[in-house]
Amino acid sequence: MRAELVRGQNHPLDRARLVIRVSAGTPVVAAATLGDADGKVHDEAWVAHPGTPVLPGLEVPRRADADHRLTVDLDAVPDAVHRVSVLLALPAGDGSGPARFGAVAAPFLAVTGLDGTEIAGYAVTGLDAEAAVVALEFYRRQGVWKVRAVGQGYAGGLAELLTDQGLPQAHRLAAGIAEAAAGGPGRGAPAPASRPADGDRSRPATAPALGPDHGAATLRGAPEPVPAVPHVPHPAHGAPPPGTPGQPASPSGPGAADRSAVTPPSAPAGGPVDYSHPRRHSAAPPPPPPAAPGQPARPVAGDAPGWSLEERLYNQVWGMFEDLARATAAYRGAVDFADARRERELDQILADPRSRISGQGDAAREAAEVRHVELVDRAREAFDRDLAQLTAEAEVVEPALPPAFARWDSPVWHAYRVPGEMPMALRLGDLHLPEADRLRIPMLVRLPLERGLWIDSGAAGPADGGFTDTHELRRRALESGVAHAARLLAAHPAGEFTVHVVDPAGSGAPALAPLVRAGVLADPPALGAAGVAEVLARLTQRVDLVQMAVRGGAGDSLPRGFDTSQRLLIVHDFPHGFDDRAVNQLRYLADEGPAVGVHLMVVADREESAGYGPLLDPLWRSLLRLTPVADDHLADPWVGHAWTYEPPLPPPGSQVLQQVLTRVAAARRTGLR
Repeated sequence: MRAELVRGQNHPLDRARLVIRVSAGTPVVAAATLGDADGKVHDEAWVAHPGTPVLPGLEVPRRADADHRLTVDLDAVPDAVHRVSVLLALPAGDGSGPARFGAVAAPFLAVTGLDGTEIAGYAVTGLDAEAAVVALEFYRRQGVWKVRAVGQGYAGGLAELLTDQGLPQAHRLAAGIAEAAAGGPGRGAPAPASRPADGDRSRPATAPALGPDHGAATLRGAPEPVPAVPHVPHPAHGAPPPGTPGQPASPSGPGAADRSAVTPPSAPAGGPVDYSHPRRHSAAPPPPPPAAPGQPARPVAGDAPGWSLEERLYNQVWGMFEDLARATAAYRGAVDFADARRERELDQILADPRSRISGQGDAAREAAEVRHVELVDRAREAFDRDLAQLTAEAEVVEPALPPAFARWDSPVWHAYRVPGEMPMALRLGDLHLPEADRLRIPMLVRLPLERGLWIDSGAAGPADGGFTDTHELRRRALESGVAHAARLLAAHPAGEFTVHVVDPAGSGAPALAPLVRAGVLADPPALGAAGVAEVLARLTQRVDLVQMAVRGGAGDSLPRGFDTSQRLLIVHDFPHGFDDRAVNQLRYLADEGPAVGVHLMVVADREESAGYGPLLDPLWRSLLRLTPVADDHLADPWVGHAWTYEPPLPPPGSQVLQQVLTRVAAARRTGLR
């Protein structure tokens, strides 16, 4: 699973030969520098750029483009190199393009293996006046390579960046890079030649040069490659990440009748060969439609970096979350400043005896109130302007979301089909702030789940208006859990996600009916203490078995016919029916299960397990707390807002959940994808 990095975060690397893909939405220059243990670049020979695109173990593109593919072999870099920095810069041209990164979408970089395995991703956010940025760096420490998200920008462009890395004659080299990027041939970096192991002497395939339009396509070796015949691999022959755009055009439309007549353009004599596919499109976001003069640009669904529409929508949703958080923080800060200023002015008035006993005091207080109202109104005007833009974006994005991201009332569920691959994320509910109560931001979490879920059936918070009916709250909690389970089942390919249910007292039968009727459960809900013990023993044994196989590097030694699907255990009314052994097994599953595909969903009131004391505190902390009713218990770590969470329940009387589960069950029975 790909690690989503934030600025300053690092991630270990399990391989040396890597591909770095860049999606910027606007042409940028991609380069790389080699640094010593202190990060210093000694001379121009340590810089890979469009004019000198190949260095030992490193190759970069030869011109500015919106999408790039860089390759690096960390085992092939010189021994003196301890740091490889990936640089992005806006072209220094005639001024027709953007001059700063703050005017364009945040660039996104994805680090993958040569086989397309995703390792890390980083969206370079927070840039403003910068024209060049050190986006990523690969660094060696104690013989181990890691990747770090840097995001260090430079308003002075490449010249300032290279000077900061200690390079002599940085301004001259920056000018040469700009000239080479403007006139260089359009060619992406091919994969570095593989190094056969001692026992593998097969000849590697000769890699054709790939243009930037090839996106994420990778190459497979062939027994007898023919390097003299240029070949553009079909997407099915490589290993692109899921949903990579750039599919052939639709067979309908002008010019589509005679596809055999389409041939790649021939190269001029002595010039480079253009290997780009004639009908393959770039993965850059679609350009927004032109806006009226003086009006902000109209929003577009998918207007964010990413290699597929799904990834662009995911990044766009979280970009909306960040924008709303920042806009609200700015508004609250402005109001706090206005309040503090009014209090300070009133204190000064009261501190002067002359103003307290004369009409001057009343006039000063009125003036302070007027200034306070003026400041608050100006802050609200700016906030409302940002809010209107975000609301317009949400109105465009929400209908475009795929089923895994969409609300239950979205029309996409009516055309639902069981997917052939797992999506990158799942919607767990909606988030909103009190200042923007009508704007809902989808709460998306990455798949597979990294932690279990806890549906809190205890006393509700103040956001729901004081919901006090405990029986109704318990029913809603389990219905919310069933909706989450149905969404998880619908998001996975048939047979790759299995649900178990533990309901010791049998009190959850009405809420569990959709899962039972559809036949999507692995077994009927387990009842009583014996049923609890049997299910927990099976799942604990499964976790132990898979862990031993993974840690021993013997994943292919699992028993024949072993079901490798992910598992979800729904626990209702915990801790009823649990003895001490069962409680310890549940804690073990919560800690160790997600890493091997066993996940928990606990529907319970924490107060009912208070008798265990602090023993269960690690269990509750390891689970993501959700509520069956609106509750403002989620806080983001950036600005500390208390976000109100709303569960994603189907509309009252809707049959969409049952219809989706029926299709999932039918696909499981017939083996259809």
